Amino acid sequence: MDQAEPQPRPGQPARQRRPARDEDPLSSALPAGELDHPVVAGYDGSPSSRHALAYAAGMSRRLGRPLLLAYITQPGVFCEPLTGQVVGTIRDTEETERWLLSELNEVCDGCDLTVRVITRRGSPARELAAIAAESGADALVIGAPGHFWHHVAGSVPGWLARHASCPVIVVP
Repeated sequence: MDQAEPQPRPGQPARQRRPARDEDPLSSALPAGELDHPVVAGYDGSPSSRHALAYAAGMSRRLGRPLLLAYITQPGVFCEPLTGQVVGTIRDTEETERWLLSELNEVCDGCDLTVRVITRRGSPARELAAIAAESGADALVIGAPGHFWHHVAGSVPGWLARHASCPVIVVP
């Protein structure tokens, strides 16, 4: 028998689904029907992504939609120098979730928002596009790249503008 996940108390953000033991904790999939056309905010901790998070929270509040806060990390794999063993870095998903929710509370009052946090490993552009497609997002909000090199060599916003299945809003 399936047990229903406990519903968040009023004024509390929704919690991320706990991954199974054999599942990669940073590659969680979106359960079908959990969010109804959310506003997806890509967050990496940069100043422009903080502005994008505030914009996405305001947008989700105005539209009456949930906020899906996405944090994408690069695959953290390295080779141990003495043994040659390939090791993947481990991140605590609960700590990451607490950090992301505290960032949201710093940039805006998230009390009246339904918030879901999702973390994944991989290419930020591809993972954000996949999250937007899987959730049927109304919009994808991200921060503008801060380095000149991204304007020359291409960037996450540029890739998403060409490949995402929903409107992409780039906030400076």
